Amino acid sequence: MDKLQIAGGIALEGEVRVSGAKNATLPILAGALLAEGPVTIGNVPHLQDVTTTIELLGRMGVTVTLDEHMRIEVDASTIRECFAPYDLVKTMRASILVLGPLLARFGHADVSLPGGCAIGARPVNIHVAGLQALGAAIHIEGGYIRARAERLRGTRLVLDTVTVTGTENLMMAATLAEGTTVIENAAREPEVVDLALFLNRMGAKISGAGTDRIAIEGVRQLRGVHYDVLPDRIEGGTYLVAGAITAGRVRIKNTRPEHLEAVIMKLREAGAQVGCGDSWVEVDMRGRRPRAIDVRTAPYPAFPTDMQAQFAALDAVADGVGTVVETIFENRFMHMLEMRRMGAEIRLEGNTAIIHGVQRLTAAPVMATDLRASASLVLAGLVAEGQTEIERIYHIDRGYETIEEKLAQLGARIRRVPH
Repeated sequence: MDKLQIAGGIALEGEVRVSGAKNATLPILAGALLAEGPVTIGNVPHLQDVTTTIELLGRMGVTVTLDEHMRIEVDASTIRECFAPYDLVKTMRASILVLGPLLARFGHADVSLPGGCAIGARPVNIHVAGLQALGAAIHIEGGYIRARAERLRGTRLVLDTVTVTGTENLMMAATLAEGTTVIENAAREPEVVDLALFLNRMGAKISGAGTDRIAIEGVRQLRGVHYDVLPDRIEGGTYLVAGAITAGRVRIKNTRPEHLEAVIMKLREAGAQVGCGDSWVEVDMRGRRPRAIDVRTAPYPAFPTDMQAQFAALDAVADGVGTVVETIFENRFMHMLEMRRMGAEIRLEGNTAIIHGVQRLTAAPVMATDLRASASLVLAGLVAEGQTEIERIYHIDRGYETIEEKLAQLGARIRRVPH
């Protein structure tokens, strides 16, 4: 098992290309199950979660081919079984996304209840209740969701809470349902919009994606297409914070600034100069210490929970006192305890972290506990005195494509070493 070693204290400078979005790639790969012909997906990030999804599709008998440009072709015509086993699903919660497409296209699905990050309860009851409302017969036994339906029927769904994967699963299922389905209280994230654009390219009739009310007029079948995944706004946001926390200047390319508005606003609040173009964002904090800021997570377009840990690292070395309030996941502060080992002054009160910025952090051996937590530890390591070692970096490989290479491009002294 590898670990990262980081020698801190260097102001990052330069530009880095943002990869395709993990949280758009995974549902689009699942959505390819709905097509009658082969689907080709471009701008795919080379990540562990993508590899796991490809393995899951292959285990079902789906033909998946990959070229040297990380374009993936998915042909579901060779599928042998609509079964997602526990040994794969437990490593990645997004595996639940095959449930809706399998049920809609093939009439049955047996999908293990998911595992994944240890960041709190993310129940699948909304997925199950929505599919039942669409006419599916579902029972849960032996740790598996067993779903059956001859053809789903359109209906009005009001989601109890805003859920990205729940919205995506039900939207995919509804594409082949008889009649029209309306999803109220739908998630508005750019990745949901990207999935809708992909499905529409295949022949689906979806309107309202990006709002809290999505309408899906069911069709008989969907066709194979080529589609390029949108850029990863969380990866891009992480590199912008890396520039700000190190008092450097970093430009991210191949991005969509409109998806980063909440992050850009907070960086400006912290004292950074931020410039934007059509497909780039640049943060400039040269020679300045960031100001402490308050962050409160909420569903898009508000501040993303997936950027909370990175801004906690920024606050740890900022001038003043900042608070971080986590409203999405109840167990997402484990990185705070690791940052304390590096000298961060953090007090936890329920779902709020009060962070007193210190002049400098000091290197310490730390352990990644989930995907975004590991990113915050990398950021802390970039500004800590001495050499920081981060263990269990398989978490970071789930969501960041070659993070050590991209940071080294910006001047960081960082390397991956065998444990």
